[in-house]
Amino acid sequence: MSPAMVMAAERKQADNLQSQYQKGVKHLCENGINKVPKKYILPVSDRPNMKDRELINVNKQNFKLPIIDFAELQGSNRPQVLKSLANACEQYGFFQLVNHGIPSDVISSMIDVSTRFFELPFEERAKYMSSDMQSPIRYGTSFNQNKDDVFCWRDFLKLICNPISDVVPHWPSSPVDLRRLVAAYAKETKYLFLMIMVSILESLGLVGTTENKTEEDDILKDFEDGSQLMVVNCYPPCPEPNLTLGMPPHSDYGFLTLLLQDEVEGLQIQHQDKWVTVEPIANAFVVNVGDHLEIFSNGKYKSVLHRVSVNSVKSRISVASLHSLPFNYMVRPSPKLINEENPRGYKDTDFSSFLEYISSCEPKKKNFLESRKLC
Repeated sequence: MSPAMVMAAERKQADNLQSQYQKGVKHLCENGINKVPKKYILPVSDRPNMKDRELINVNKQNFKLPIIDFAELQGSNRPQVLKSLANACEQYGFFQLVNHGIPSDVISSMIDVSTRFFELPFEERAKYMSSDMQSPIRYGTSFNQNKDDVFCWRDFLKLICNPISDVVPHWPSSPVDLRRLVAAYAKETKYLFLMIMVSILESLGLVGTTENKTEEDDILKDFEDGSQLMVVNCYPPCPEPNLTLGMPPHSDYGFLTLLLQDEVEGLQIQHQDKWVTVEPIANAFVVNVGDHLEIFSNGKYKSVLHRVSVNSVKSRISVASLHSLPFNYMVRPSPKLINEENPRGYKDTDFSSFLEYISSCEPKKKNFLESRKLC
């Protein structure tokens, strides 16, 4: 065989492999693999090595995310809980929310229908594959499969959730109850987000005073009309979990993310320069500060790096509901949080600038947020 023919055969083999990777890690696993393909192997410096895992196991014994009791937040103990909420957003960027009022059957149904979607035949899931970052529905793999040099051990279904009456007909029609169950969950999480944001704004001193009533109403109306993106994640069992990650270190772009996870561990946050695992609490939400809230609070509340590890035994399902202002709105630091001691620290930003950024490069950690900071 001539050198030209050898090169052509190698190119064809590489193209075939690339095509297989684009179909997702679930598809790879369904076809049977016993080692992690090279496309998913991280550089040694980025891997969740055994030293990391030993450190995480030690930290788990001492580390607990702040727990915010939503029921107490609505009661006479509100002032004290608001202080705890402020501390969580400043020191951790994350908290667990319990007693939030969303019925347990709505939560369990969301996990169940998400699991069943990823159990559909590949041909059914593939109907919703798209490389268009602005598509109202998108089934895909990795973090940004158009740009990632190394793929993540993760498949996802992204659903735009607003206005919900307009978008639901575009959602998957299988499983047959997906639209109904996900719509019910989306409505519940949107209402919960609005209630949490009232508390967040009050903890920042921006609402809760009678002289600001009109301004308060305007802010809350903007959030009512705001964006909601739901990301349903599937992390299949991985034969060599020390070589890859389900998600690389990153921060979320919006104001708040409400994360629902099953009983399988995987979410890790960076706290005091160490990676620590967030232990799942049944029927609780993990809530984290997004880039927009850090910008809006002029740096008082922190958008924190987090990542997802995988394991060799169990598949993991999580549902992230990302909330912010309407997509066409500009996010900027609140003027009331800018003064001589705390000068403005961030540029204006909007969703289109975020999409442009992640479409043009391989995202690394918090580069987008860093790009919005003023020198």
